[in-house]
Parts: sequence; C-alpha cells; structure tokens
Amino acid sequence: MTTQIFQASTLYGTATLAAALDSGCFRPADRRILLVCNNAAAPETTPALDGMPGFDRLRDRFDDVVSYNEAIFPFHPGGWSPRGDDLPLWERYLRHEWRLGADDVELAVESIQVNPSLALAQIFTGAPVTVYADGLMSYGPTRNKIDPLVGTRVDRVLHLDLVPGLEPLLLTEFAVPGETVPTPAFTKVLAELAAAADGLPAVEEPALLLGQYLSALDILTAEQEEDLHVRMLEGAARLGHGTVVFKPHPSAPARFTRSLEGAAERLGVELTVLDTPVLAEVLYQRMRPALVVGCFSTALLTASALYGLPVARVGTELLLERVTPYENSNRVPVTLVDALLPDLSDRAAVVEQRRGMDVQTLGALVRAVGFAMQPRILPGLRAETERWLAANLDERTVKYFKRRRLTSLALPGGVPAQLSFIPRNATVRRVARTARNLRRSVRR
Repeated sequence: MTTQIFQASTLYGTATLAAALDSGCFRPADRRILLVCNNAAAPETTPALDGMPGFDRLRDRFDDVVSYNEAIFPFHPGGWSPRGDDLPLWERYLRHEWRLGADDVELAVESIQVNPSLALAQIFTGAPVTVYADGLMSYGPTRNKIDPLVGTRVDRVLHLDLVPGLEPLLLTEFAVPGETVPTPAFTKVLAELAAAADGLPAVEEPALLLGQYLSALDILTAEQEEDLHVRMLEGAARLGHGTVVFKPHPSAPARFTRSLEGAAERLGVELTVLDTPVLAEVLYQRMRPALVVGCFSTALLTASALYGLPVARVGTELLLERVTPYENSNRVPVTLVDALLPDLSDRAAVVEQRRGMDVQTLGALVRAVGFAMQPRILPGLRAETERWLAANLDERTVKYFKRRRLTSLALPGGVPAQLSFIPRNATVRRVARTARNLRRSVRR
C-alpha cells in the first residue's frame, strides 16, 4: 500500500496540487491525504485553508483531509521541529493518528528548507519527496543549507510556468530537476474556484491594486506601505482608470484602506475595497481587470503569463534597497518583477506592455543574484557570476547587487577600479573578515 501526503497551507498551493494531480504529475497511490497546515501567527483565530470559500471544489482530489496543527498541538507548525532522538516516536505517532499503518509514504511539501515541510521530511525518514512551488521564490536559491539526508531524497521541484523559459534555482545544489505544472490544468482549477466565489462586487474591467502587507515582514514601515498603495492609486488614475478595486492582504490593518479612500476621494476615483478573502486569480476571471498593479506579488506574473492581462509594478527599486539581509528569499521575486514588468510611472511602457528583459538575459541575472545570495550553497556559479558581472554590471543592473556584498565575495564591482589589483582569493577574503571582526570587537 502506498499513501501520498500532500502538505499545504494556502488555497493557492492546494490549487497547484489539484492541477498537478489532474495532469498526472503524481503516480497512482492507494490513498491520498491532504495535510492542512495553518502557519498564521495565531492559528486559533485564523481560518485554515479547508475552511476557505472554494475549498470544497478541490476536496475531491484527496481521500482524506487532516490537520497538522491538531496532530502537533500545542506546538506551532512553523516554529516546531522534532529532536533527532524523537523521530521514530513521532513517525509511530503520526502513522497511528493518520491511519498509515505500514504503508509506504510519499511526500509532497511546500518549502522544504523550513518547518513544517522540513519536519515532515525528517519524521518520515526514507520517504521520497516532491517539492512544489506556487510562487516566484522557486526561481531563487534554496534559503538554507539542507541536510543531505533530506535534500538527496527530493526527486523534483514542481512549479508553475510563471516566467516561461526560466529554470528554478531551488535545490539545484542537489541536482533536483524542475518540472512545470501544465498551465491549462491550473487555469481550469482556478476556473472552478471562480465559479464558487460568492459575494464579489459587480465591477467590470477596473484597475486592480494588489496589497501585500510588507510592513509585517519588516521590509517597509506601515507609513511607507500606505504611501505605496496611494502611489498605485495615483498611477492608475493618471492612466485614466476611474474605477479601481483594492485587494488588501487578509492580515493588513484597516488604516491602509482608510488612507486609500481619502486619496480616491481627492482624485475623483471610484474605489472598491474587497472584504472577501479570495484569490486574485478569481478576480481576474470575474472582473477582467483593465490593469493589475502591485509591488512584487506572484499574482502579477499569473495575471500576465496565465491570463494575458496588462500589468504594472510600483516600488520595486525601493524594495531592492530595503530587502535585508541580502540573502532574503524575497530578493529574487523583487528582481524578477523589476526586470520584467513596466513601471507604473512609465505611461508608454504600461500601455505597450514592454517587457524589460528577454528570458535568456533574465536567467543569467537571476543566477548571478542567486550566487551572491547563497555562495556557499551554489559555489559552482562563481565563475559564471564573475564573467556576467564583468560584462554586464552597469547603471541598469547595479541596483540588483550591493557593493558591500560584491566586495565581501571578491566579485567584480565590489571594489573601486584602482584597487582591482588585489588578488581575489580566499586568503584575502579571510584577512578582510578578520579585520572586520576586530573592528566590531573594538567598538563593543
């Protein structure tokens, strides 16, 4: 007997799994379990994905739905991991709770580098693992070093083809191949969700603004994020859009909406704020927006790649500066959106939907940024990155890198030209690190 366990924390992720199952991306199994994880800061006060509108349309792909939160209560899914000595006990416990018996287990998980996905892969030692990615982070490097006992069991990275032709960097340190979930299957699943959406306002072809709640991630301050939303609205108004719909992040405070309402009144724009938790892709089908505006949301790429809708970005240059540390996994999504999509302030680029980079150039940029983010995980990209930076680092591309980062990695562009005679080798870097540590000690 074979049981496949599909771990999911979002409706979007569950839709990705449903599309993969519909397309035959998973081999047949005797039983399929959807393992629901509620990773909210306070799961007790936040509905899990199996309680969200539209979930019933996805439910029939699975034989059972079980809650990971209930299984490990009172621990939090994102903050708990089992001790090494306890792994056999946890496996025995979960096999009992989920009626697995002696079945062979196969796992499909979200972010393998963090819990709860990592915990599951550790508990079910020996189980083959499929990592599925529904967003733009799969195009970036693995966030943390993964134990080879886990990483070598990953057989593929399933991902949506949001940037056609671009290959994911995720888990390439283990030579894990990428595999796309067929776009027609995914849009078919999203059409099912759209048909089940109730209570949406009857608005046609508005400018749709996407909120992300970046202040909760300490990327922006609340005031900066409010200003970002107002800039979205003002930019849409300048382009002649008199009807605007704002889709706030579900956890965003109400004051974000109030500031937008004041700006809409000042600009004479008809503003509708959605209070129904619904995927942006549902709105694409129900409203057919004339323009989709956002910062670096994955939904911008689904609008463009999957639905052919006009899109525009706002604030990505600020985000490239504010995303810290440099290896922050949001860096690649910001880079992709900035490099690909037109800026809202450039009327001609938005109207003509000019693409910033071709996929080959973009792929080389992402690999260079990926190495700069995770040089210890992707050391094989050093020579390629050095060549790319030497040939392509200019006023257009320098914003994707930090001089201090390039300097610490002894990469082109990291030191002034007059100091370029310094050998770029491990000894020099080690001496520089020692000097830096001594300086910090003196300051203390």
